Amino acid sequence: MPFYELAVTPADVSGTRLGLALNAPAPPPLASCALEHPGGGVLRLGVLGASHVITAEHATGQFSEQVSCTARAHGGALPEHADAPGYHIESSIVTHDEAAFRQLAQRLRDNCTTEDGWLGGTFPGDDAALTVLAAEPDDAGWRWQTWHLYPQRASGGVVVHTASRWQP
Repeated sequence: MPFYELAVTPADVSGTRLGLALNAPAPPPLASCALEHPGGGVLRLGVLGASHVITAEHATGQFSEQVSCTARAHGGALPEHADAPGYHIESSIVTHDEAAFRQLAQRLRDNCTTEDGWLGGTFPGDDAALTVLAAEPDDAGWRWQTWHLYPQRASGGVVVHTASRWQP
């Protein structure tokens, strides 16, 4: 799947300020890809400014998840876990030391270039400043994970990880 080197400054620069918005208007992504469900429907993965948007289209309806700093205006703070009809999300924010942070960044970059269902983007200034999404069909719906990596000068970095599931 695609991996992009984005020539833009990330708009979201703090993992602790990310919010979650469901079914809000989806902003245009900087990079995206579409995955077709074998049972019908499409999931679109999108990298925003160090954040993400997911949109699902199915014969029975549509759904979107946005995790970004601007999502707070349409939803609220990113919760550790939340449920909505047919939807579940879990998130964590973890600080890694330099070696572990760089190792995770490299593994995610490698997965984007070798695995199906992965999309990633890196931002100027540090090749570990990444947003990575991975998705796969799950019964009639989808499940996906995202990683938002925020380097901290020579001391590792912060990783925001989400795991979501949506069923129409």
